[in-house]
Amino acid sequence: MSYSFFAFISRMKNITRWSLMRNSAAENVQEHSHMVSVIAHALAVIRRDVFDGSIDPGHVTACALFHDASEIFTGDMPTPIKYFNSELMSAYKDVEDAALRKLILALPAQMRPAYETLLLSANGDVLVIVKAADTLSAYIKCLEELSTGNLEFRLAAEQSLQKLRALNMPEVDYFIEHFIPAFEMTLDELDFSFE
Repeated sequence: MSYSFFAFISRMKNITRWSLMRNSAAENVQEHSHMVSVIAHALAVIRRDVFDGSIDPGHVTACALFHDASEIFTGDMPTPIKYFNSELMSAYKDVEDAALRKLILALPAQMRPAYETLLLSANGDVLVIVKAADTLSAYIKCLEELSTGNLEFRLAAEQSLQKLRALNMPEVDYFIEHFIPAFEMTLDELDFSFE
């Protein structure tokens, strides 16, 4: 029997993000998911190794990799619409959950529990870190757009940074302090010395 889970996952590259915004560089859900995973891993490592927290960076990374998998079926809902009111937000959450359950059924039964853990069961600290990484990824996208002179992303950048500061997460503050400045540099300005 043939299963379609990974064929569906590969279609994440066909889903464009920021559809209501004028973009200088298009971003798809697959690219975004990769960056969120990289950042989520970093946040988990920072929590564990810098702040002596207890979390599994590998599990956080895997959950982040699939954090927008429902969009294979739903598309990317623009944030102003998705969070317009509590009723719409709740209805969209129900649709996302149904999409994820449909996606899990595209796997052999023996593999489903492992993916349910990643797609449906992320909670607590794992979910908090993935959501923070998602916001950091959005903030980085805004900075990249602003660096091209695209002022369309000015307000989104300000709102993303406010949201990140309001999290009061030491690992997020550490990432912003130590890693965000490099995103505002040109390639020639980045330090290649690696002492």
